[in-house]
Amino acid sequence: MPSPYQKLSLQASFALFMEPTNGKMLPEHGVIKSPAALSRFFNEYGWPTRAVIRATRQHILRQLRHYTAIGKRPYLQVIIDLTTLEKRGKFQAFATLIHILNGKRGLHLVVMYLVIGQWRMPWAFRSWRGKNTTTPAQLGLKLLRTLPKKLTHRYRIQVLADTGFSSVEFLKGVKKLRYQAIVGIPNNRKLADGRQIKMLGKKGQQIQLSGLDGVVTASWFYLKRDGKLEKRFVISTRVLKGSTIAWWGSRRWAIEGFFKTAKYRFGLASFGQQTLLGVYRWLILSFISFVLTHWVYLSSNPANPPEWRKASELTLQLLMPQIVVSSLLIEIERQREFLLSQGLALELVSIKI
Repeated sequence: MPSPYQKLSLQASFALFMEPTNGKMLPEHGVIKSPAALSRFFNEYGWPTRAVIRATRQHILRQLRHYTAIGKRPYLQVIIDLTTLEKRGKFQAFATLIHILNGKRGLHLVVMYLVIGQWRMPWAFRSWRGKNTTTPAQLGLKLLRTLPKKLTHRYRIQVLADTGFSSVEFLKGVKKLRYQAIVGIPNNRKLADGRQIKMLGKKGQQIQLSGLDGVVTASWFYLKRDGKLEKRFVISTRVLKGSTIAWWGSRRWAIEGFFKTAKYRFGLASFGQQTLLGVYRWLILSFISFVLTHWVYLSSNPANPPEWRKASELTLQLLMPQIVVSSLLIEIERQREFLLSQGLALELVSIKI
């Protein structure tokens, strides 16, 4: 950060995202900085947003260098998906970003999410800007082209995507990049022989989709939704057993858990900034908060899925202890009269450690 004041504002922002407020992060929930100060930090101050992104990515790449796998070159799962941050009301400053898609009004993000071993990290995103603009599938291809060579040379890339990214253009683009892909596909998708894919009777069949050169391998799995099992079809751009394709296809749903956590635990959907820059910075810091918390959690050698509230508290204590102490002192001062009414007085003494 350009100044100590902005550095403190950055830390206060991370504390805001990580505090246990059930995902409803608003500037007025901040303790260290006032709502006006946080608003200026997001919308007005000239701190280097792109430099923060680059520093975060470099740190991720350094950490991934320590990941080792037994046997062949490991797979890097690259999950492409679209999520909607639903919004109501008028947003004149960034009206070009608020649209209706699949019956939902809000900001629609195409996100590239990386998974390797236990590591999880959102790497990049693009916003869909409405009809007659770049489609979500085209945005997904643009994201795939931004993968750094440090990742594509070290790992085998396995692209995972939902039916919204099953277009011929997307599949051709993935093939051109020489990546392997397993993509969900609608059950009424036509084959080159005129049949629909739902008419297949055996997993692992090699088929040719209408409009796509070459063959792909098809399979399916069952997903439980609203107490019912739904049959989901998936295709692989390389020859695999049907059971293997179904296993990889189900792995795509890892990003759904991330979206839920980011929205309701790290405030991704709670942006209410006045400018496009403010919204962009809010999304970036929300994603970084998830990465920091997830990785601190992994460093504690966990045996169970993360409890995000405890993981967030641990992250603040380890990475930003001064923020935790300041918040505690502010709360003590706020409750001073109540403590005195109960016959209590607190005296703080600094000790050497």
